[in-house]
Amino acid sequence: MARMHTRRRGSSGSDKPAADEPPEWSDVDADKIESRVVELAEQGYDPSQIGLKLRDEGVTGTPVPDIKLATGKKVTEILEEHDATADVPEDLRNLMERAIRLRRHAERHPQDYQNKRSLQNTESKVRRLVTYYRGDEIDADFTYSYDAAVSLLEE
Repeated sequence: MARMHTRRRGSSGSDKPAADEPPEWSDVDADKIESRVVELAEQGYDPSQIGLKLRDEGVTGTPVPDIKLATGKKVTEILEEHDATADVPEDLRNLMERAIRLRRHAERHPQDYQNKRSLQNTESKVRRLVTYYRGDEIDADFTYSYDAAVSLLEE
């Protein structure tokens, strides 16, 4: 599939190996994994960072290669059960932070036309995601603007 704002196609990546159960060397209890996920979320980590942290460090020193195989739930499902989800979804938050950085750069460097184009593309992606999440994850009357993004991310 082609990229959204260019004519190039993406490079193919590797697939995860198909497995039905966690490996034998990773025998961590599912309750311990869930408590560690909630603990990391309270420390301010995003769901993708939590997965990487558990993969690298583990719960009690034993790495957890796949949280969904070990617990039967995704990281976001665990966070929803324990009411530890963020106000804004992770992908939307990252795009908004990028748009804010690009806007501040454009104010300092008005002749940077590549930055202006990148800002337009990023804000377009943000608007698409806002319409996707509107009503479920964010307010039904939320519309993206620079000021709204700054106030939303400062909270």
